[in-house]
Amino acid sequence: MADNLAPETEATWIPVRPNTDTAFMLALAYVLAEEELLDRAFLASHCVGFPQFEAYLRGESDLCPKTPDWAAEITGAPAETIRDLARRMASHRTTVNMSWSLQRADHGEQPCWMIVTLAAMLGQIGLPGGGLGIGYGAENLLGSRGRGLPGPTLSQGTNGVSDFIPVARIADMLLTPGGQYTYDGTTRTYADIRLVYWAGGNPFHHHQDLTRLRRAWAKPETIVVNEQYWTATARHADIVLPATTALEREDIGYGTLEEHIVWMSRASEPLAEARDDYAIFSALSERLGVAQRFTEGLDAEGWLRRLYDESRQRMGGEGVDLPEFDAFREQGLIELPPGDGTVMLEDFRRDPEAHPLETPSGRIEIFSDTIAAMGLPDCGGHPMWFAPREWLGAPEAQRWPLHMLSDQPKGKLHSQLDHGATSMATKLDGREPLWMNPADAEARGLAEGDVVMVHNDRGRCLAAAMPDARIMAGTVRMATGSWYHEVDGLEIAGNPNALTADRGASGLSQGAVAQSCLVEVARFEETAPTPAPWSQPAFTSA
Repeated sequence: MADNLAPETEATWIPVRPNTDTAFMLALAYVLAEEELLDRAFLASHCVGFPQFEAYLRGESDLCPKTPDWAAEITGAPAETIRDLARRMASHRTTVNMSWSLQRADHGEQPCWMIVTLAAMLGQIGLPGGGLGIGYGAENLLGSRGRGLPGPTLSQGTNGVSDFIPVARIADMLLTPGGQYTYDGTTRTYADIRLVYWAGGNPFHHHQDLTRLRRAWAKPETIVVNEQYWTATARHADIVLPATTALEREDIGYGTLEEHIVWMSRASEPLAEARDDYAIFSALSERLGVAQRFTEGLDAEGWLRRLYDESRQRMGGEGVDLPEFDAFREQGLIELPPGDGTVMLEDFRRDPEAHPLETPSGRIEIFSDTIAAMGLPDCGGHPMWFAPREWLGAPEAQRWPLHMLSDQPKGKLHSQLDHGATSMATKLDGREPLWMNPADAEARGLAEGDVVMVHNDRGRCLAAAMPDARIMAGTVRMATGSWYHEVDGLEIAGNPNALTADRGASGLSQGAVAQSCLVEVARFEETAPTPAPWSQPAFTSA
């Protein structure tokens, strides 16, 4: 949707069908190769596997050249627009930037791999203003001015359990203990989980197909949650331990690439029986007989002093002098010296032998022998176009003709403080807006503010129609973060994950596929229930 582009950029928006970015980039690469606009010297000195990829690009390996005309049929972008963009990219210093959201789709690894390949073909990786960037829209990442100074951090310790799952496979694990799945070249087995302890996060916000998650959440014998509010995760728990908010405890605020370190003063005493997480875990460690090992004899303030003093010593080694703890607490805010800026992979470009990458070859792997040897049907040895299971070119689009994208909300961070004034100001009658092209709204008889039902085979949810010409026809957009509120099989607050699919992106990553989701939209003809997902459960006032 074009409203994500700041007017100051004077940017040109090329609408493409959702989930077709890899095909679009393949066509750009085809033009670079066909017109010899690529940097073959850089590809030879800093990369491995380009010949195998070029054979695929030209159709020598699969009899399908990845031409702009081929891509136009898939993406909906005009072929001449693709050719013109490729030539412009090769004639200027160019940064190719990718949003994190592209990976959260069927075959989501492919656009990530393809953006690296495209940037490598341009030959500008490691140059100021050139190469690639990922997630520049997120804060405190590459591109921030901070020096990456060593802040206060707890030791991570050693987990006595080596088993794990990709985070997006939670419901699979709970529903199919003993089941097998592939991940990163291995075949793994789901454990039989009897107890879940969840502290931090809200799976009933960020997981897909929440109806399926509800079934999975009922499988363990016990679920314990540390929580500050009555989120859907807390409502589905057996035991809820009330945790303090950031305003009810003292802490230190710092991010690795930030230019300041902050003392976070307590603004009010903890409400009722709420405890901070450290107090909760300290009490549990005492009951388990490991209190000394966990606390090391320190209370919360003792740990803050220790962590700050350790960070103060490490920063001193970097030439940054911090005041002593008590002076820091009194001062409240310390400005840190900024860095000189970072050019990603600058050292690697200058000398790939002295500064190899963390890949088997030490180079940019356009073709990966490691991944190719896995023999996965849905991820080959180099970037490829795989048609998503759900997209506007799929047969299912005849039944579900709109592609739903679920972006990050403007009024809150993920799902935090959904009931707050800032978040509520973005809603209509407590429901998330559903942005759609005016032609799609008119075809369904919808006007601004109408309560609509967004649905597919996985679920139904209510939203408020918001026609806007800046969104591409055939797509709708509903932000994530609305607290899940289900009434008789109908999600009434506008949580898009009532509709998204819970399946792995591929046998390689098993990542989330929230952005691969087809739906239909219709006016909700009944009286719409009033969302109140943050209200206290009835038993709490008994």
